Amino acid sequence: MVHAPPRPPAGSPPVRINLYSDTQTRPTPAMKEAMMRAEVGDEQHGDDPTVHALCDRMAALTGKEAAVFLPSGTMCNVIAILTHCQKGDEVLAHETAHILHSEGGTHAALAGAQIMPLQGPRGMFTAETLRAAIRPRTRYAPPQRLLEVEQTANIGGGAVWPLRQLQDLVEVAREQGWATHMDGARLMNACVAAGIAPRDMVAGFDSVWLDFTKGLGAPLGAVLCGSAEFIGAAWRWKQRLGGSMRQAGLCAAGCLHALDHHVDRLAEDHANAKALARGLAQIPGVVVEEPDTNLVFFDVKGAGTTVEALQARLLRQGVAVSGLGGRVRACTHLDVTAPMIEEAIGHIRAALAA
Repeated sequence: MVHAPPRPPAGSPPVRINLYSDTQTRPTPAMKEAMMRAEVGDEQHGDDPTVHALCDRMAALTGKEAAVFLPSGTMCNVIAILTHCQKGDEVLAHETAHILHSEGGTHAALAGAQIMPLQGPRGMFTAETLRAAIRPRTRYAPPQRLLEVEQTANIGGGAVWPLRQLQDLVEVAREQGWATHMDGARLMNACVAAGIAPRDMVAGFDSVWLDFTKGLGAPLGAVLCGSAEFIGAAWRWKQRLGGSMRQAGLCAAGCLHALDHHVDRLAEDHANAKALARGLAQIPGVVVEEPDTNLVFFDVKGAGTTVEALQARLLRQGVAVSGLGGRVRACTHLDVTAPMIEEAIGHIRAALAA
């Protein structure tokens, strides 16, 4: 079986309005200029000053002792679980979590860890649900080692975990002696939407990471944060997995630029998402989930079509959306303007009427 992604069909029209994912943002001219000016060194050797500046800033932002720069968010999750867990351990996470659905079974393949899927609306679960999942500590049960949450919850609709709910989960984890890990792919979206500082949002978590290639618009990179001991151990897995880089300051400079210029503007993406949801709700047969942040999920079965059919029709008009969990997902980001939202609503209305 070939797992390489297919290339666009020959002659496909260019995508003009890309609502497929915030992972497809392009670096701005100002970000590119910052990258070109970056002072670099050998990151693997420990002498890239721009990487150090990014890691120090992220550690301070999240209230952790240390941080490590990695190529991708998935590698952050993989390394975190490899560092927290041993073979045969169990991770507790929501049934729609990225570590279950979008990381190729790597936690079983590499860490030898299993994941207990927990249920709850919008990609979130309660402390009561977590308590109900506690296993007896016998030789028949896997050792439960790690609590994992995803902020925001992607398949949950870009939902923001309330801070009190996170604190209640952490309290259960501490009672049980578990470590805690936050998949913070869209952490800054959550913080901007909730008006909560990152260090407060992640205070109860032993490890957390932020992805710079989504709404923050950098071309590469994520930063994993935790205690000095945890990050020291994570470096071994970074080396083993090929995540150690050379003149990575070029990419780290883009991430630093994003922290300076692309965080507060996430509120614009959230406003565009709400405008998109309002417009879609006026189309007959479309059922829209009210967005918390920059992800808009909607169901088109009532309009007599499928996710795949709608995607194909929209692509012919230069509009890209994704399908996830049996629903259409439209994602706003810094490459999508308010006029584009209005145009996209028109194309979706026309495509569903066809």
